[in-house]
Amino acid sequence: MIEVNAPASKSFSHRYLIAAALASGVSEIRNVLESDDTACTREILSLAGARFTPLNDRSGGYRVEGTAGRLLGGRTDPLSCYVHESGTTCRLLSAVLASGKGAFRIHGAPRMHERPIGALVQALRELGCEVAYENREGFPPLVITTRGISSASLPPREHVAQHVLAISMEESSQYFSGLLLACPQVDGLITLVLAGNKVVSWPYIGLTLQCMADFGIKFLVETRESTDDDAEWYATDWRTLSHVEPWCLRIKVQPGLYHSGSFVVEGDWSGASYLVAAGVLGRDTTQVYGVNPDSLQGDRALLDILRDMGAVLVSNQQGITVLPRPLHGITVDMSQCPDLVPTVAVVAAFAEGTTTITNVAHLRIKESDRIKAPAQSLRSIGVQVDEHEDGLTIHGLGPNVRLSLAGKKFATNHDHRMAMSQALYALKSLDVRPPEMFRLMEDPTVVSKSFPDFWKTFEAFVND
Repeated sequence: MIEVNAPASKSFSHRYLIAAALASGVSEIRNVLESDDTACTREILSLAGARFTPLNDRSGGYRVEGTAGRLLGGRTDPLSCYVHESGTTCRLLSAVLASGKGAFRIHGAPRMHERPIGALVQALRELGCEVAYENREGFPPLVITTRGISSASLPPREHVAQHVLAISMEESSQYFSGLLLACPQVDGLITLVLAGNKVVSWPYIGLTLQCMADFGIKFLVETRESTDDDAEWYATDWRTLSHVEPWCLRIKVQPGLYHSGSFVVEGDWSGASYLVAAGVLGRDTTQVYGVNPDSLQGDRALLDILRDMGAVLVSNQQGITVLPRPLHGITVDMSQCPDLVPTVAVVAAFAEGTTTITNVAHLRIKESDRIKAPAQSLRSIGVQVDEHEDGLTIHGLGPNVRLSLAGKKFATNHDHRMAMSQALYALKSLDVRPPEMFRLMEDPTVVSKSFPDFWKTFEAFVND
């Protein structure tokens, strides 16, 4: 049996580091993911006043001296906040830093400056911040000048009352998450309303709320059945929400300080997806340790998707046991788990029949175009792929196909998820073993963005 460990959750690592930096007192965060993205978040929070000291107990964690909500930017010149290619860092911290005082310059790598942030900036302006774009309207780099955020000047909107902030999740859930994390710093009760025409990546809001609850923040989640003005709002257990509609959810956040404490970051379902998929495509039973089958992480949906395709996955206290089985194609809406699309696309390539992935148009503004890039890669190994505006149709080669990969080179497009998903081709290769797959990538080190130990972990898999 093959045994591998999932990395720590990137999403929770970001959120716990931010909450600890905002907290009053000292927190200890264990099992923090050490990656390029989380390093960016930690470094910017350090520049703004928090102090991070590695724990000496080999837990992979930090002692964090919080700022009691007083993150500080520059007085004369803006504090330089370099986010590299981390969309999570950029969007979460743009909102959180806006709740501090001073000037903050948010900038990153060239691709980061092509990823939109206009909806979040509009919300920050409504909360009283000054935001100036340096180049292109609606995109970084930008400078936030703030004396804190306030709900006093929020305008009225359709479907909602005055003094309520409405924010869309059509492009990204990170706008909403960033504002949620910042809301306790507002000068009074604030209500966030889910706006727009559709909702993507809702489960990430659950992770944000879990983090806030862990750090003692008080909030109330309410839903209603329609957008009618007289539709009644009901208190809702946010942990049970798997689907929400625009204008039918609101979150009331009480002002207050984050409370310090000790926390352990759970395993990452996004990172584990490549290991589970390798187990599905391989020939040996695989045990993936460190993931919680009952997690709030949206990418836990991989279990349901693969089971629908015919995989046998057994949940246990240690994680997930994967038993290889032939798979068949399905049609699946992946709007709530978009990071899984490159992985599922590769798995679908080795299933019988056709798989159609829908409702993921927002993937075109990720680290790469994650609709176009998987399609191009799969075609390079002989898979017929139809690219749609909001998804893909993959015509599977079947489970018994064997690929000749020697001499090929695969583009990662500077995208960690493209590198790790394409590594799965090795499980069906005649002439390249999984431990050798990194040599076929144009930029294998890009995995350090979210799973620095990926190639070492992937050495456990065999294809003979």
